[in-house]
Amino acid sequence: MKIKPTNTEIAEVNMTPMIDIVFQLITFFMVINNFDQNEADERVALPRDQLAKPPAVQRKDAFVLNFGFDRDKDGKKISELPFLFFGDEKLSLEQVRPRLRQESQFYSAIGTDLEDVTVEIRADANVPSGMIQELIQMCQETGIEFQRFALKATQKSVP
Repeated sequence: MKIKPTNTEIAEVNMTPMIDIVFQLITFFMVINNFDQNEADERVALPRDQLAKPPAVQRKDAFVLNFGFDRDKDGKKISELPFLFFGDEKLSLEQVRPRLRQESQFYSAIGTDLEDVTVEIRADANVPSGMIQELIQMCQETGIEFQRFALKATQKSVP
């Protein structure tokens, strides 16, 4: 018995619904992502403390100042002078005033009372406390006038 060959076509899978689902998952995970971690800077090694706890509610009006050292890829300090990091921008303590004024003007321009803005300072454990106090004093100067501050540390695990 002779069998006739049939036209065989390769079945195509409609990938449109799969792509839609993938984009919805990406969107979902972007929305639920904790954006606080985006402001973390690996050049800042936070001090460890048993009392350090994350805030129960995320602050509405806040900006982060990362205060740390230039480090090599192994985490060793390159210089002894600490810097304030704003993304790729690196400023010494003396150079930060114009940037603080800019932040103050931004919050004033959008109608936010400066008393409601929290300045979150993420300072490296090795930054002298006197320099952190000097930074806070700069934030309170006339023309800048921030009033609320929060210092960040990592929580030490208790055995």
